[in-house]
Amino acid sequence: MSDTKLTSNGEPDLVDRLSQIMPTRLTHFWAGQWQPAPGAEVLEAINPSTGERLASLPVAQAEQVDAAVRAADDAFPAWSRTPPLERASMLRRAAVLIREHAADLALIDSAGCGNPVKAMLFDAEIAATQLEYFAGLVLEIKGETLPTGNGSLNYTKREPLGVVARIFPFNHPFMFAAGKIAAPLAAGNTVVMKPPEQAPLSTLRLVELLAEVFPPGVLNCVLGGRDTGAALVAHPKVAAIGLIGSVPAGRAVLAAAAHDMKHTLLELGGKNAMIVYPDADFDKAVAGAVRGMNFTWCGQSCGSTSRLFLHESIHDRFVQALITRVAIEHRPGIATDPATTMGALASEAQYRRSLEYIKIALQEGANLACGGKHPEDPTLKQGYFIEPTVFTEVRPDMRIAQEEVFGPVLSVLKWSDEDELLCAVNGVDFGLTTSIWTRDLVTAHSTADRVQAGYIWINDCSSHFIGAPFGGYKRSGKGREESRDELFEFTQIKNINVSMAR
Repeated sequence: MSDTKLTSNGEPDLVDRLSQIMPTRLTHFWAGQWQPAPGAEVLEAINPSTGERLASLPVAQAEQVDAAVRAADDAFPAWSRTPPLERASMLRRAAVLIREHAADLALIDSAGCGNPVKAMLFDAEIAATQLEYFAGLVLEIKGETLPTGNGSLNYTKREPLGVVARIFPFNHPFMFAAGKIAAPLAAGNTVVMKPPEQAPLSTLRLVELLAEVFPPGVLNCVLGGRDTGAALVAHPKVAAIGLIGSVPAGRAVLAAAAHDMKHTLLELGGKNAMIVYPDADFDKAVAGAVRGMNFTWCGQSCGSTSRLFLHESIHDRFVQALITRVAIEHRPGIATDPATTMGALASEAQYRRSLEYIKIALQEGANLACGGKHPEDPTLKQGYFIEPTVFTEVRPDMRIAQEEVFGPVLSVLKWSDEDELLCAVNGVDFGLTTSIWTRDLVTAHSTADRVQAGYIWINDCSSHFIGAPFGGYKRSGKGREESRDELFEFTQIKNINVSMAR
């Protein structure tokens, strides 16, 4: 950083630093090479905190997608035969490089997707940990011997699927780019990534770092939007698709995958509940309600507990404490400022979507308890900022209680009857996460049994644990990630029977 400019107080100038660490190869990557990008269509990468253009990038057309997939397909036979411990060694090398460049990667992502730079450091650590975790599981890709009773030897083995398409969203671009290649590569598949069109730069920097780590064609990347993703999913040589995204995106992937019967792993949306019983630890539950909403990410998290169910006996006091705590902890700011605790929405589309839901909530009779508008701070005028927003007097049938906003909008619902509560909690099309707050052991376990969600916290929220399977019920997706289950998602079982007859 010797050439980095300093501000008046002696701190590094982050704008200058950002210009030094941005990826220099702004194009597609396959077969171990950065590829030329013919065609006039481009993506504009915008800093959502300032509205400034960060870069112009090419859009992969069908021909480029085809070339990337064929490169991955050509590399698959050799990679699938690479000894598992050699694959693991490369994954661990990738983790080392990510940790070495974590601060720069966090800054790139912060400028690209609007999340606070301090928080993005954790994303880099999580990604590195996932690479190490799956590197440690490579020897678990094994089968079983089965008793047949007729003297034959019957056994199974797990084999990789082939080319895996990995498509991920804008809320944690780098964490998903680095972390979600781990399982398929560990299992012996090759990968073609498509980063989010809103925030692709950290993925390109990742590819720059890892270009020499993996053999040519093992890791590939194409840039573009919906059409590029559709071409990738539909390609006949793609064997499996891993998507993190919206329900409509998941439906589109399933429809496209049906023709060739491709395997799909889908982590989709959530309209997640936090249930607070009257016996809960009050202060911890208030802190949990703020943390669970993920205001740090402007609510742009599939696991956000955006429906807060409060028992009527604590409702009023809880809401007041909640609003006070939100005001203290979360004030929108420029994402690349280390002091910022709540950044900007990732794009103009996300910004307008959130404002539209706020308008709808008011029209449907919800009470705006705080927030609901662009901050008055003039330094934030050009960014996609919305104050942390809390609605009370929300009914279960209101749209903000039924539909995923994916913005900083928390709905508070009052309850008194437990059966009616659980009917409302389960009365949505989603089932990703639920957070339950109570000191009663029986209440905790019985409620966890009755809620329709795949990932449950009791007296906690937002935490993920490597090795614990993450995924949802209903329209929140299919399959499980962050665990051995994710590794097995990218394998198929072959049964072999050997007759022992003489």
